[in-house]
Amino acid sequence: MTTAANVDESELAKFSALAHRWWDLTGEFAPLHAINPLRLEWIDGICPLAGQRILDVGCGGGILADAMARKGAEVLGIDLAEKSLKVAKLHALEAQTPRLTYRCIAAEALAAEQPGRFDAVTCMEMLEHVPDPASIVRACATLVKPGGWVFFSTINRNPKSFLMAIVGAEYLLNLVPRGTHEYARLLRPSELGRFCRKAGLELQRSSGLEYNPLTRRYRLSADTGVNYMIATRRPAE
Repeated sequence: MTTAANVDESELAKFSALAHRWWDLTGEFAPLHAINPLRLEWIDGICPLAGQRILDVGCGGGILADAMARKGAEVLGIDLAEKSLKVAKLHALEAQTPRLTYRCIAAEALAAEQPGRFDAVTCMEMLEHVPDPASIVRACATLVKPGGWVFFSTINRNPKSFLMAIVGAEYLLNLVPRGTHEYARLLRPSELGRFCRKAGLELQRSSGLEYNPLTRRYRLSADTGVNYMIATRRPAE
């Protein structure tokens, strides 16, 4: 079950080099801070977080994990970028965020160690950065309890997403650093849906995330052509 090799060292190096910027609201991770309230409320509206045991896979500097803990969840954030985890831990300490812990461990390894332990699992903006996203989906499905929720977000792969998420966001608007995303690794909803079905997860809902360059604001929408989120559920036994 364990596939510790499911990591791209160049991707780890990329995020490690920016680790000290995770909580800079005007820095390279500003878009994540901007969309965090939207994705947090979407998740909480489907699976109320208070009192739940939540796993955040690929937590980075802890932007979503911290917010979920502040909603009343008991949160474990995992990542393989140790520098990012150090920043996440320091921020949790400084902000005195309750019920929040972090571990440097692969999702597949944790799935072998703690199957069916979590009420919900989140894996946001991470699948497009690993060599084998299907392996991550399987691990998430193993980690969640029967009847529990698994949430994913990623970027669609089509001409529109290439123009908006790569050319626009990285080269024209400078929303994220150049080279953040590799077009070939982006995932169509049909591909992610297939991974989920093979892992035993049932698709329940989806939502797009749109950016308006004029207002510089994000909003939830029905358009999954670029950024999108899906909510899946492991069937109750």
